[in-house]
Amino acid sequence: MAKQNEAKGKSRPTKVRVENLNKQYEEAKKGLLFSKNINPSAIFADDTNGYVLKDINLEIKEGDFYIFLGASGCGKSTLLNIIAGFLGATEGRVLLDGEEIKKPGPERGVVFQSADSAIFPWLTVEKNVAYGLKVQHMDKKTRKRVAADAIALVGLAGHEKKFPSELSGGMKQRVQIARSIASNPEVLIMDEPFGALDAQTRRTLQDELINIWKKTGKTILFVTHDLQEAVYLGQKICIFSAAPNAGIAYKVDVPFAYPRDMDEPEIADFTKEIHEKLDTAINAHGKEPVDKSAVSI
Repeated sequence: MAKQNEAKGKSRPTKVRVENLNKQYEEAKKGLLFSKNINPSAIFADDTNGYVLKDINLEIKEGDFYIFLGASGCGKSTLLNIIAGFLGATEGRVLLDGEEIKKPGPERGVVFQSADSAIFPWLTVEKNVAYGLKVQHMDKKTRKRVAADAIALVGLAGHEKKFPSELSGGMKQRVQIARSIASNPEVLIMDEPFGALDAQTRRTLQDELINIWKKTGKTILFVTHDLQEAVYLGQKICIFSAAPNAGIAYKVDVPFAYPRDMDEPEIADFTKEIHEKLDTAINAHGKEPVDKSAVSI
């Protein structure tokens, strides 16, 4: 199996730097962390004053495809939300191009798990994708061209005049991705964007995302608790321990070129190694994790 080639003699600048980051929630607000049927009282039962994230340090280079992998409730999405500017850190800081992140900004595009809650049902595909451009006061002619390019990039050409009610779940996610890309963010932040899709649609969109990354060179931060998705997509994988006081237990480079055949023996062995690291990480506190769905292959 061909290994992934690293650019030689070419130093890429740091795009995102996370420095000594800790995140703690007030007891009454711990429920804000968990949107996937996780009980925060169970996670914090032995440590009610514990941090959700503890001692996070991370350097992400421009153009990296980074995967955040771990069990549900370990703080992966919390870290994404801090990088996006939706949440603040309790201690430490996050820098984008050397400047501290304090609020959302157009240089960071966000793709959520549920497209239904992110796109506007009363707007067509074309108008949904162009919405951010309109907010930025881009002129109509340019807006139409940029939206058309983004729509074509995600494979939705010919569907511009359809409304979300006429689209499949996978097509809706393509609309959400196209809208983020159209605004030309430097960093694309994706929180389990394919988690609710069927297996065939999921693989198709994974391949689309790899192609988009290759064409655009965007820095991509992608949260998942699906082990195979992490290995199939990412250049680099951060494996999180379980909350409370979750941290990055391992940082692993994925050495394989695209496309990746998950049945290839070398990749299968690598996936098994990641599985073992993940299992170790989420049991790092000496007790069973609340959700072990992340370790199923």
